[in-house]
Amino acid sequence: MAGVMQKFLVASMFMWMLPIAILYAFNHDLLPGSTTLSPHSLTLLSGFLAVVSVNVVIVFYICLALKEPVDKHKPDALFVAEAKDSVKKLTSGSGVPSTDPALKKQE
Repeated sequence: MAGVMQKFLVASMFMWMLPIAILYAFNHDLLPGSTTLSPHSLTLLSGFLAVVSVNVVIVFYICLALKEPVDKHKPDALFVAEAKDSVKKLTSGSGVPSTDPALKKQE
């Protein structure tokens, strides 16, 4: 579980840092060629690249999540048993009228 949290925190950190670094670099003329752009073009390009950088981090995080082994995580047996019992109680006609519209729809 610690590995999952570490990946999440690193991805979250990059989702904050990369766009800010891109905007800072463009606004302070740290990138070559950015001084020749008009202020309007500079704003559009830096904003577009900041958004693209966040999307790249999200795609990278999704790829890492999909590569994670499925059999690594086992559900808690007690939780599964309690969930099954509660579903059985809801689905068995206990004689108590239900106020849930989804259950009435099923009937």
